[in-house]
Amino acid sequence: MLDEVYAACRDDTSGAPADYIPELAAVPPDSFGLCLATADGLVYEVGATEIGFTIQSISKPFTYALALADRGLDGVAEHIDVEPSGEPFNEISLQPDSQRPSNPMINSGAITAASLIAGRDTADKFERVRRCYSRFAGRDLRMDESVYDSEARTGYRNRAIGYMLRSVGIIDVDPDDAVDRYFRQCSIEVTCHDLAMMAATLADNGVNPRTRERALSTSLTERVLSVMTTCGMYNAAGDWVTTVGLPAKSGVGGGIIAVLPGQLGISVYSPRLDAHGNSVRGVAACRELSRRLELHFCHVTRSARTAIRAEYTVAQMPSRLRRSPEDSAVLAEHGERARVYELHGDLLFAGAERAVRAIEGNGAELDALVIDLRRVGEVSTVARDMLDGLQAELVRKGTRVALVDPDARLEHEVSSLDPNDPRGRVFIDRDTATEWCEDIVLDRHRPPGTDARTSITLDEHPLLASLGPEERDLLCADFQQRTIARGEVIAERGDPRSGLYLILDGRVRMTFPGTDGRVHRLVTLSAGMSFGEIPMLIREPFMNAIIADTQVRVAVMSPAMFDSLAQAHPRLKLALLERLAAGAYAQMDATVRTISGNVGNY
Repeated sequence: MLDEVYAACRDDTSGAPADYIPELAAVPPDSFGLCLATADGLVYEVGATEIGFTIQSISKPFTYALALADRGLDGVAEHIDVEPSGEPFNEISLQPDSQRPSNPMINSGAITAASLIAGRDTADKFERVRRCYSRFAGRDLRMDESVYDSEARTGYRNRAIGYMLRSVGIIDVDPDDAVDRYFRQCSIEVTCHDLAMMAATLADNGVNPRTRERALSTSLTERVLSVMTTCGMYNAAGDWVTTVGLPAKSGVGGGIIAVLPGQLGISVYSPRLDAHGNSVRGVAACRELSRRLELHFCHVTRSARTAIRAEYTVAQMPSRLRRSPEDSAVLAEHGERARVYELHGDLLFAGAERAVRAIEGNGAELDALVIDLRRVGEVSTVARDMLDGLQAELVRKGTRVALVDPDARLEHEVSSLDPNDPRGRVFIDRDTATEWCEDIVLDRHRPPGTDARTSITLDEHPLLASLGPEERDLLCADFQQRTIARGEVIAERGDPRSGLYLILDGRVRMTFPGTDGRVHRLVTLSAGMSFGEIPMLIREPFMNAIIADTQVRVAVMSPAMFDSLAQAHPRLKLALLERLAAGAYAQMDATVRTISGNVGNY
């Protein structure tokens, strides 16, 4: 595309190089280079992109940036306004009421900005300017002595501007010193490639995308780009904004930079200038690139979308905690009263507003909800305030709110157990937050007198309860009861079979290592469930680690006892195998269905 734009603009030989500075008049008039630099530092280029030329007026936003960093917004605003002048760049005029230059992009404003640079002496002040430009470019830039000499010999109009500024008190230093620094900054040599990187640094909030060195703070970058938008193309600014729509700055050396914040920087070098002092080919190339790439900052590719990536109830996508049949029935009936909202992208005002509106519309009808922020990038201050306000409002209405926010996007560094705390609970993964929602639904909707049983006896375990009394007593005699401490590893992944475990009290979890380097929960089992049956049946090692989530009481049949059961009580062994197979299949089916719904969490 750059090749096509370059070819389309190359044959335009209208205009001429600046002739009021002798060295500029002597450059090859038909040199032409075009660069596009992305905000992450990749540069696309065509033409004469490595030919050196002087930066000239493109220096103005960068010296203005340094003055802002030295003096602050208010300190600079006392000396320089930010209004478009509607006059040529070298007009000898000031604002009639304040006596300030209209903006820092015309010569009077640029000379004033040069006077505001801090430093020990004249040489140190210019050295700080040179280093500032070099940080933006990502390499060491130098001044062209011959162009400086030429400007200094012929710069009478700029000296007149300097003395005018001194006479009204806008600058309070030697005007010759300020004007000389302005001549020197204009004489710094750059290439089209350098300018593209300087533009990309502005696009990347003041951080050089190649060196990662910060050249300017984010807030001051915003100020500089704003002034470039309204004043950077002199008295052609209106036409530029309507046809190109990018913050920009031109220079009589033939360069132009343009910036699309957050995305890219463009630079053009072509010395032939139009009546406004802007590069003829540069303006045409930027206009064509803006049209082809849809870069105009008023171009909206689509209306602001909600930041909600997905939403679902806990009935549709349950946690990996295997519930009792009774609790599963309650969740099937009332699970729509707990909902998960997955957000994604950067949460700026528009996306956050729509997300808050959508969540609030359903929130009052819910017992609990989860806001999952794991796929969210940047969170603006206003978005953070809106989500905090949403949490507080829902809590007042009786809806419990939890966040999945492992990176503290909303700056919640603690997780509150207080049900009235608007901060709610904060989890590191969606699955545990969903389990929390399920517990709330069960607490509120479980029928009276049917509280979940957390402890059973061995003969009440579903694996044995349906057997006849004699068979049940025989099997119970083959199990030994054990108590396992919370956090104890019962089996590691790859361990040999160690028994058939029936859970009588507490919870255990099966885990597996994820590709993200973290250990994930596959499933949690509670009283009335079993584990270890698959290794026992197929005589293979454990496929997953088994860890006690709480203190656990289990009944264990050893492998030797399990194997000998076929000889001692073959019918009993067959009955046990049938129940084990049915139970294992049910648990596996439930786990697979849960994994299918939770695949995005791995």
